[in-house]
Amino acid sequence: MAFTIAMAGKGGVGKTTLAGFMIRFLLEKDKKPILAVDADANANLNEVLGLRVENTVGAAREQMKRGVPAGMTKDVFMELKIGEALVEAEGFDLLVMGRPEGEGCYCAANTLLAGYIDKLSTNYPFIVIDNEAGMEHLSRLNARDVDLLLIVSDTSRRGIQAAFRIDELSRELNLIVRRRALILNRAKSDALDKLSEMFQGDGLKPAGTIPEDPELEEFDFRGKPSFHLPKGNACLKAAFGLFDALVN
Repeated sequence: MAFTIAMAGKGGVGKTTLAGFMIRFLLEKDKKPILAVDADANANLNEVLGLRVENTVGAAREQMKRGVPAGMTKDVFMELKIGEALVEAEGFDLLVMGRPEGEGCYCAANTLLAGYIDKLSTNYPFIVIDNEAGMEHLSRLNARDVDLLLIVSDTSRRGIQAAFRIDELSRELNLIVRRRALILNRAKSDALDKLSEMFQGDGLKPAGTIPEDPELEEFDFRGKPSFHLPKGNACLKAAFGLFDALVN
């Protein structure tokens, strides 16, 4: 069974960047092949990884709704199309949920994605899922069986409160989460001292911090894949240190 790592947190805290770092970490530790899953309707994990995506699960579902070829069942059609949506890279494959055409709920596309991940899990020892912002994906049970839930926040009070709510919801829904960890991203050096009162008691505690980094900001500004940051980059090294403790 695949070891599944899922990212969660409010929008804009760097979940997708850290998902890319996690994929690179696993590759460098020779923990492959990996299935990378972009479960966010506003997909951009491929940009972090430097990959081009032409087909998505959402687009495949829209094609199915318009009709399938004679003699082909909907299940067979969807399996074919989702297989075509897999983007192959060195040591890992990427599957993108995407968004359905027009207005409407993404639940059907999410259900298809979850089912296909279950089928694929026997082919990959590691799965990394970059979930959409907020808590809706948890209530839809997309991350229902997770070995490591990485809840990402910046060092804002709102971000940390959102992280607490995500943690609480995952427990209320009785999801199978074998381990969970809070990562504080884009952290200033004195962040933990200022926020210490928020982490008193028995609740979620930070597993560690990843610093602000001008080199990463420059990559983002220029549209360069952060997956290809130099090995000595400060935030990449901090992330790898955390991942080494959490995954191993």
